[in-house]
Amino acid sequence: MGTAKAALEWHGSTLLRHVTGVVARAVDGPVVVVRAPGQELPALDPTVLVCDDPEEGRGPLQGLAVGLAAAAESADTAFVCSTDLPFLHPAFVQAVLRRFGPEGPEVVLPFVHGYRQPMTAGYRTDLAPRISKLLDAGVFRPAQLFKECDLLRVEEAELLADPHLLRADPGLESVVNLNEPDEYRDARDRPAPEILVERFGVLANRGGERGPRTVRAANLGAAAEQVGLTFDGHVLAAVNGDQIRGDALVPLVTGDTVAFISADAGG
Repeated sequence: MGTAKAALEWHGSTLLRHVTGVVARAVDGPVVVVRAPGQELPALDPTVLVCDDPEEGRGPLQGLAVGLAAAAESADTAFVCSTDLPFLHPAFVQAVLRRFGPEGPEVVLPFVHGYRQPMTAGYRTDLAPRISKLLDAGVFRPAQLFKECDLLRVEEAELLADPHLLRADPGLESVVNLNEPDEYRDARDRPAPEILVERFGVLANRGGERGPRTVRAANLGAAAEQVGLTFDGHVLAAVNGDQIRGDALVPLVTGDTVAFISADAGG
């Protein structure tokens, strides 16, 4: 790629900030980022937990062990992904995690676009010690872990049986990653997601046109700008009726409805 993927610009933010924000929208527990020794990361939401990989060169299993161990303090299962997934949708994350049951499996592995997708998959967090044993034995590839655990392979058709995911991401572009500069440029050149924006209270008369508006915006700050608002602390937003948010870099995805309200008394 020529530069660190995590810091790639993404609609006024960074790719890592975007992906962690999408995951945060889909899960109840904390978001964990595992970085390589000495790796500098772009600014993240302060709620994101950053963990250090203790040893370089041990492959994806090392990062998986560190991340699962950190997540195990507050969750039984985790969605694991790489940083280079610009089209990841919360509906995909939730569709994967819903495959877990009280008795298993230990890994939910999507099989999409002809390939298994270990970096857009679900893992039980108590796998961390078993992964550490594999690493100590000189095993650095996820394939060996998959042979030794209770694995559920989920095909495209099974994923798309989820009506919410079918509407949100019918092409399952959530698994599309970026490995070449041209891939990044093509992805970045796509239009931002199409969303519906509503304004309430004293904000309803701002920005000219009244009533709901369909705009293209990759985050809350851009959506506010599209309808003549400044996301400056005096404006808050609810995404799909969910909790109130004041962070302009919260990512938006296709199908979102954003409601802006005044943060001031009487708004």
